[in-house]
Amino acid sequence: MKAARFSVPALVLTLVCALWSGTARAATWSSSDQWATWSNGGYTLYNDVWGSGAGPQTIWANSYSNWGVWANHPNTGGVKSYPNVTKYVGRSLSSLNSLNSSFNVTVPGSGAYESAYDIWSSDNAYEIMLWMNKTGAVGPLGSYQTSVSVGGHAWSVYKGSNGSNQVFSFVRSGNTSSGSVDIRAVLNWIKSAGWFGDVTVGNVQFGFEITSSSGGLNFATNSYSVSFG
Repeated sequence: MKAARFSVPALVLTLVCALWSGTARAATWSSSDQWATWSNGGYTLYNDVWGSGAGPQTIWANSYSNWGVWANHPNTGGVKSYPNVTKYVGRSLSSLNSLNSSFNVTVPGSGAYESAYDIWSSDNAYEIMLWMNKTGAVGPLGSYQTSVSVGGHAWSVYKGSNGSNQVFSFVRSGNTSSGSVDIRAVLNWIKSAGWFGDVTVGNVQFGFEITSSSGGLNFATNSYSVSFG
């Protein structure tokens, strides 16, 4: 009886895994390793499964601008992963004439996550998050400071510390799955607020900060770019 009772779910699980494996194999690159990385076109992709209690996650990519993940993280609190694409800038803010990015994503209607930029000073003392959309029980670190329109979007701004670095979170006033951001303008606004000085911009990351995706959910980046000069 036990064998008969579990045979159907086991078959379903096998079929799901087989279908996913076929999809992953169709991509140029894929991996289920929690620290998997892949470089392409001056960018690096990271699977970045780092949170406590995380479930399985597979990342796939055809290029730095066309990639995604399937993630099955349990419905518990705390960030489980931040699969992302990263480009290093390595320029002081004052030396930048421009720093822009555009994105287009397809995200699920359930789970708990946000699609977000994570921008770092080169010494990792400052972290700037730009939340472009959010779903479920997620919220920014720190306390609310003000509302501002800058970089092409309207935001609620939060400021805090995670114990290792200062975190400035800009949460967009409404969800969007595509658009462009003037990152330089956002960084200059922070500088004008006196929260940091002429920092050197390090990594500009964009991806999906996933808290829960129980049952397995798909996240995809359809197009993406970062440019600076």
